[in-house]
Amino acid sequence: MEQTNNVQHRRFEGEVTSTKEHKTIHVLVKSIKNHPKYKKNYVVGKKFAVHDETGRAKVGNVVVFEECRPLSKTKRWTLVSILK
Repeated sequence: MEQTNNVQHRRFEGEVTSTKEHKTIHVLVKSIKNHPKYKKNYVVGKKFAVHDETGRAKVGNVVVFEECRPLSKTKRWTLVSILK
């Protein structure tokens, strides 16, 4: 019996803010939220530690990354592609 691996992993797009660690980049993902009482939109940012095996990403690049198994204490994401 053959098993197909059709698992959908969460994917995000964000801007690289730091490349100081070896094989790790920090990516800032911004999202827009709506305040429930005042109905005003505001921007929320969250940083993710992303595994970059080849070290191709530079600060300022826009990248796509997805969920993977835990690689360290903080890294649970791996780089998929560099957009800009």
